[in-house]
Amino acid sequence: MKLLRFIGRKKELQSLRALLKKKSASLVVVQGRRRIGKSRLIEEFAKDFKFYHFMGLPPTEKTTKQSQLDEFSRQLSLQTGLPEVTTDDWSKLFLLLSEKTKKGRLVILFDEITWMGSKDPDFLGKLKNAWDLYFKKNPELIFILCGSISVWIEENILSSTGFLGRISYRLDLEELPLFDCAKFWDGVGSIISPYEKLKVLSVTGGVPRYLEEIKPTLSAEENIKDLCFSKGGVLVNEFDDVFSDLFSQRSLTYRNIIKTLSSGVLDIKHICEENNLTQTGFMTKCLDDLIKSGFITRDYTWNIKSNEVSRLSHFRLSDNYIRFYLKYIEKNKLRINNGDYHLKSLSLLPNWDGIMGLQFENLVLKNRDLIKRYLQIKPDDILSDNPYFQRTTARQTGCQIDYLIQTKFQILYLCEIKFKKTALGSDIIREVDDKIKSLQIPKGFSLRPVLIHVNGVQEEVLDSGYFSDIIDFGIFFEEP
Repeated sequence: MKLLRFIGRKKELQSLRALLKKKSASLVVVQGRRRIGKSRLIEEFAKDFKFYHFMGLPPTEKTTKQSQLDEFSRQLSLQTGLPEVTTDDWSKLFLLLSEKTKKGRLVILFDEITWMGSKDPDFLGKLKNAWDLYFKKNPELIFILCGSISVWIEENILSSTGFLGRISYRLDLEELPLFDCAKFWDGVGSIISPYEKLKVLSVTGGVPRYLEEIKPTLSAEENIKDLCFSKGGVLVNEFDDVFSDLFSQRSLTYRNIIKTLSSGVLDIKHICEENNLTQTGFMTKCLDDLIKSGFITRDYTWNIKSNEVSRLSHFRLSDNYIRFYLKYIEKNKLRINNGDYHLKSLSLLPNWDGIMGLQFENLVLKNRDLIKRYLQIKPDDILSDNPYFQRTTARQTGCQIDYLIQTKFQILYLCEIKFKKTALGSDIIREVDDKIKSLQIPKGFSLRPVLIHVNGVQEEVLDSGYFSDIIDFGIFFEEP
């Protein structure tokens, strides 16, 4: 079967290929949100080797342990030529597979392993035994366990005593960097403005499956309408598919939490207040699960003088599609699916500029390494870098910094991130200056304001010399 053109993931492929140099078998865990390209990455890595790919059945009310076993047996037969076997024991199927994978360079993928073993509490124990008894005896075997439910993988595999010391490599697959996202506009990319591309990416993020649906010859507005506001659009019902089996009975609680964060950052106290919940271990666990699943990020602030991480933190909805869905698609989904929702212009959506600003900030923060490289800040020189906030007290004014970098040379790079359709004027100087005046900067520290923009700045901003660096984020569509 011919695969779609593979884009990006050079570092991830390099890390997987490094396993080929080992003289022993490798057990690998790959995790990441749905549609992030886990299976496709492994297919690309394994294309030159004998490859066995097994996938569990998506869980439904009718899915049973036996149906998972039967499906595995069917896939085993198709890939190995063995007759289908009816059994109620995973150990027997693992033994049959091991007989076909004793020698030579081989890659085995158990895809969506959380589905595969969901109905059998002994599944992982039997898999561990099969690894110890059979699979690891082939020194050229790479056995990959892959799944979207990071919480389950973390608790049952990565933190399990049963798999302790057996995992050779763990890969948490994240969104594609900006320069790889740009390749989805190949052919017409040079005539599409960075603003157009970034508008689309502010909705899709760097999720490969969504980027595959881009029609390069259409405008950003037309692409977003097709994907999100047209009957049959790929992203209209995507939230339910992504979210459906991730958290089972707690699904409503998790949905309410991310809904609360869809308009901006909040600390745990205000998240609890918004949802009429008590700040307990249960709430902490829910937030931690959402972080592991890639939906939200926890940003800690820190003490600039001592560089000690503060106990204060904000939670941020860092998945761009999820926020866009909750703000604009969900409330109109019934009409969209009925075919009677007609949006004249995206700018007519409520608080469009504000939400797009938040979406753009997420893109910048996910590509922060490009910012640091542009500013020529060496990784070893960085003490802290994150969104930064300072609470209001009797002695200081509160402030929020989009992105702050602190180096060991007592230099602070205060980065202001702006997503505007038009060039930024002198108002941006006053806005940043107000933040600097509020910020408690210890004696002996230098501060360099940095402006990150999309559509340029007016001459008066350039002539002022106020910013130490003005970065057009569009330049990062070119691979470094």
